[in-house]
Amino acid sequence: MNEKQNLLSKLPSVDELLKSAPGTALLHTYPRRFVLQGIREGIDQKRREILAGRSADLSEEVLMADIEHIIACLSSFSLKPLINATGVVIHTNLGRSTLSERVLENIRRVSESYSNLEYDIEKGKRGKRYTHIKRILREITGAEDALVVNNNAAAVLLCLNTFSKGKEVIVSRGELVEIGGSFRMPDVMESSNAILREVGTTNKTHLFDYEKAINEHTSLILKIHKANFRIVGFTDEVSIEDLVSLGRKHHIPVMYDLGSGCLIDLKPYGIHDEPSVQEIVKTGVDLTTFSGDKLLGGPQGGVIVGKKEHIERIQKNPITRAVRIDKLTLAGFEATLMEYVDEEKAIASIPTLRMLLQKPEEIRVRANTIARRLKKEIQNAHIKVTADSSRAGGGSLPERDLPTFVTAVKPDSISVNELEEILRKGTPPVITRIKEDTLVLDARTIRNNDIATLVQRIKSALS
Repeated sequence: MNEKQNLLSKLPSVDELLKSAPGTALLHTYPRRFVLQGIREGIDQKRREILAGRSADLSEEVLMADIEHIIACLSSFSLKPLINATGVVIHTNLGRSTLSERVLENIRRVSESYSNLEYDIEKGKRGKRYTHIKRILREITGAEDALVVNNNAAAVLLCLNTFSKGKEVIVSRGELVEIGGSFRMPDVMESSNAILREVGTTNKTHLFDYEKAINEHTSLILKIHKANFRIVGFTDEVSIEDLVSLGRKHHIPVMYDLGSGCLIDLKPYGIHDEPSVQEIVKTGVDLTTFSGDKLLGGPQGGVIVGKKEHIERIQKNPITRAVRIDKLTLAGFEATLMEYVDEEKAIASIPTLRMLLQKPEEIRVRANTIARRLKKEIQNAHIKVTADSSRAGGGSLPERDLPTFVTAVKPDSISVNELEEILRKGTPPVITRIKEDTLVLDARTIRNNDIATLVQRIKSALS
């Protein structure tokens, strides 16, 4: 106990460290608030080590190094860029779609200055923010009108609240999906004050199921694309074309929630189970909703396209203001949509599409480049390139395995789990996956300008 008391008495005070030369230097580099907090936490950490009977180096050099590390962590941004080596392209946890340089430039250009966000330059009076993307959305999708809100769940809620508040919405039981974050479609419907009317069974719903459910309280027929799961085997569902005909027969609007909206035809790329927005609009459906940050490859947003009279009605709903997009999202969305005027250009310039549709041979070249550079820098690991499969992610293309190539790293000096943790917790973080006791770096989602940093991070981790 006397030894512990002796060590505790040697701990400097906060004021002493603050007035020391290293403390003064820290004050010139970091905010005073964080310096004070870092010094207090550094001293407390040493105090705990002493009381626990652990060896504690009380030299000023070690103490100030520990304190500066604490201050640096306090001063750093929580939201930070990282390297996605998982192969999951639209990774919900990692920010979903990345944006192109052109899109980022438009966001910067609009945000660094005043803009005509809600100002009609031609008329010299107040305008509406949605006019900036109505034209381009109508041009690309073929819809009469369009509206963009902050995400697709908000788009669905807004439509349901506008057309079905206190009224019934007919939905197939097999389409009552759960979306990200444990939000379920029945819960979204309940929040909109719509009344859910389930029809059919989990695996089979027929047109007569919908027709039998129609009554004087029916306000909407809702079809939901099974974007994040599949039911296979003994199944049947009603096409959107048949539902549109049913709706017209009974003068009931029909809405299609696509979930992950795609603005190009993926069939030439071997993907036949993901309809394009244009295909759905051509069926004559009254309203279609979809995400802006999944297969579309833009910033987070929820898009509503459809008949002009319906969109105008939705815009008058007070909830529209609560879920509207800001100028940064608007600038990013408009620039992303502009890429779709030329489909080939969109595939080449929108990162999400480029990663999803890139040829396996292109990925193999990148995986080989990573492996070659790692072998040049590292001797204490077994490194090889192997064929594997990636996923689209973000609840998109759920059954689609995307052929890819990965650089597999099996370290000699530490475990694979230790290597994964070091890479994940470093700067910048590198998010990988482990397969068969080997660290896997999927080259599909590793950008060319990230390779040098990735190699350096792995080299440092194994040094």
